[in-house]
Amino acid sequence: MAFGVGLKYQQFNCSNGCLCGNPEQWAGVLSRRKFLAVSAATPMLLTASESSGATAQSSDEAAAASKSRIPPGLSKAIAAAIDADADRLVGIYKDIHQHPELGFMEVRTSDIIAKQLKALGFEVTIGIGKTGVVGALRNGEGPTLMYRADMDANAVEEATGLPFASRVRVQRDDGTEAPVAHMCGHDAHVTWMLGMARAMASAKDAWSGTLILVGQPAEELILGARAMVDDGLYSRRLVPVPDHLVALHTAPIPTGVVAARGGTIMAGTDQIDVTFHGIGGHGSMPQLTKDPVIMGSMAVVQYQMILSRVLNPLDTAVLTVGSFQAGSDNNVIPENALLKLNLRFFDLKVRDQMIAGVKTINDGIGTTYGMPEERMPAMVMKGFSPPLVNTESLVEKLKPALREMLGERNVATEFPPATGSEDVHILKGDNPNVEMAFIAVGIADPALFTEDLIKARRLPFSPHNPDFRVDLAAIPLGARIATLSVMELMVKA
Repeated sequence: MAFGVGLKYQQFNCSNGCLCGNPEQWAGVLSRRKFLAVSAATPMLLTASESSGATAQSSDEAAAASKSRIPPGLSKAIAAAIDADADRLVGIYKDIHQHPELGFMEVRTSDIIAKQLKALGFEVTIGIGKTGVVGALRNGEGPTLMYRADMDANAVEEATGLPFASRVRVQRDDGTEAPVAHMCGHDAHVTWMLGMARAMASAKDAWSGTLILVGQPAEELILGARAMVDDGLYSRRLVPVPDHLVALHTAPIPTGVVAARGGTIMAGTDQIDVTFHGIGGHGSMPQLTKDPVIMGSMAVVQYQMILSRVLNPLDTAVLTVGSFQAGSDNNVIPENALLKLNLRFFDLKVRDQMIAGVKTINDGIGTTYGMPEERMPAMVMKGFSPPLVNTESLVEKLKPALREMLGERNVATEFPPATGSEDVHILKGDNPNVEMAFIAVGIADPALFTEDLIKARRLPFSPHNPDFRVDLAAIPLGARIATLSVMELMVKA
């Protein structure tokens, strides 16, 4: 899912005594008070950065550290170029939104990326990890920076009613049909990257180094980054190992606000399939069967005991059964039941405890129902990603450009980790010294945001829900944020 956060906000009054939707005034709220955001099961407390100035640095050192390396004239030129490109970018976003593709099916989306990057002079390689695409723009000596945009959509039926809403349905490999929609903002991520690509290609005189842009498949499956690395991203494909790895992700906070800090910011995750094998039969004669629906139902409940009675109560962990599939008829006890599990954790020891607990419960249930060894429950480990850790020094380098662009109070820097997960950092491969910066970008229309806040409704900006939507004003703004973040690290001294 990535940085998806479902937000709950306290109601705060602006300086004029009213609840307003102005991003600047919301930024004031961020700086004056704290607001609560629920990210999966973990509260995310965001505050603005004005308290961060209390350090041992001298005033001259602090001033130098707080100043962007990008000349003001260049920043203005980038802003003007992206503003002039805004209509095209919004068109790209709407097109991708209307044509979403699930993980490892992103043929159309990767083709859009490949064609546009080739037209801008990038060296393009396609088909990495099945549908992944990489573009490299070499521009003399300097740092090598990799920027990732994930491409895949969700198996969620869109309910926004927007004129460019998705109506796509696809058949999966298992024969089932699924709705498909971009309910996590990956369409915006791709658009931001393409906007940044054009801006950087047009400003080659201002920067030096090698810029690598990655269209990554299957982030939602937590499989795409690993697939690209395993397909020889750095060996057979000869992509240069980067010094820095940067990625942006949509967040359900007002447009014009970003969240950026170093340290652990997202949980690790596992995707696990558990199959309970039984003996099917007539629903009227359960004594002649071994009912896998009962076995699976017992497991769903018992799994939660791992969190409440096995783990240390101080350890953060989430175990969700996202799908329970069994049978098709009212009067037939099926042969099998499939449970799709999702784990979240910040400590790999906690992960080991959860996996061991799941296996123990599965085996105990199978034994209780007298299943033979060859019919005991089966576990398939699918996508895995460790917690995402931002490099403190790299994020600190990006903050000045973000503050100068958005205003200091619009850059939130204090928040605990989210239990959402990502796999972008797996793109490092076996290169632990690659620096990581993963930044959350607000995409909530301020007016709708405030309206929902006042009426205490579920926000339509929380990812993976059918009403998820991106403020169109956040499309060119996200491209500017992406460009200035990259330029800050690659601009000529």
